[in-house]
Amino acid sequence: MLSVVCGLAACAGRHGTLVPAGSSGPIEAASYVVPAGTPHALPGGTPHALPGATLGCDLTFEVDRANCTIAINTTIPPIKSITTPADDLPGYHPGDLQNRYALPSRSSGGTVAIVDAYDDPTAEADLAIYRQTFGLSACTTQNGCFRKINQLGQTGPYPAANAGWDEEISMDLDMVSAVCPNCKILLVEANSATFDDLGAAVDRAASLHPLAISNSYYGPEWSGETHYDAHYRHAGIAITVSSGDQVSSFYPAASPYVTAIGGTTLSGGSGAWTESAWQYGGQGCSWYESKPVWQSNTGCTKRSTVDVSAVADPQTGVTMYDSAAGGFLVAGGTSVGAPIVAAAYALSGNPQGPAYSYSHRSFFHDVSPAGYDLATGLGSPNGVRGL
Repeated sequence: MLSVVCGLAACAGRHGTLVPAGSSGPIEAASYVVPAGTPHALPGGTPHALPGATLGCDLTFEVDRANCTIAINTTIPPIKSITTPADDLPGYHPGDLQNRYALPSRSSGGTVAIVDAYDDPTAEADLAIYRQTFGLSACTTQNGCFRKINQLGQTGPYPAANAGWDEEISMDLDMVSAVCPNCKILLVEANSATFDDLGAAVDRAASLHPLAISNSYYGPEWSGETHYDAHYRHAGIAITVSSGDQVSSFYPAASPYVTAIGGTTLSGGSGAWTESAWQYGGQGCSWYESKPVWQSNTGCTKRSTVDVSAVADPQTGVTMYDSAAGGFLVAGGTSVGAPIVAAAYALSGNPQGPAYSYSHRSFFHDVSPAGYDLATGLGSPNGVRGL
């Protein structure tokens, strides 16, 4: 048996109690136990494995610690050759995303910051291959389009490398590029996946005044989470957060200061798109965060943890490139939506945050027949007028 680390001592003080998926409420966090070798198990909940996919980060949850949200499609082998024509690459391409979400991709854009944990040593080189393959202009340190810093704001030393977060960073860089080719990209690498370090990295990103900050990570809710909300509250900056890749509510998607991004299954093509809720996307009602005044008729007495949504199903996923993972991949997870919507915020030129979106619901594709549900929120972007 494998014990998931979260003893009583670790959960004491401001860290408080943990809410596991599938529970009827918060409990005092003792040691959660899941069967050895069980992939993708959430402490206290029913584990699931994503069909035909693997999660980039192991779901060994701890209080005050996050996991990345990338899911790699394992039914489509990586394509190693960097000279493979774009038309021969599986997965959705930049033009597909721009078309589905009706985005003005050729506008000037602004700066989008990406916050993730650990280091991707080949981030800039891998990004160059993705952009060249799809005919996007170069985005490099040399031309001022790309900038990589640590959580102290310095260009090194960088944190230790981590395979799962390496894939996450590549995904996030590629998705910002796909949606807003003319945006500048700021990558801030946190020292670790603790919320102390990730929060410090968000604050560092905000100090450099991007239009939006994308966060592709999630952790189980716990009673001390409100202590961290200040890191996600930066006036004039849209902050997007993945809702998670398990069916439960998570943090920081539960924070009232972020736009929480749920997941969809996308199919079809130009003029004939269909989109439905991805069955594994994070969703639900927060246990601890109060309901914002702008979030009405959601079925929750506290904050519901999805505001808008975008493609996440790895079986209908996007093309990305990561040399360490084998080359061109098809991937999903709610990590796709966070950078997509962050880049869409940048394209809007005047990001308003979730309160504005709830008062401009007509500018989203209805994914749910009811127009709103806990899995997909208001729906997926239909242009940028709702952002």
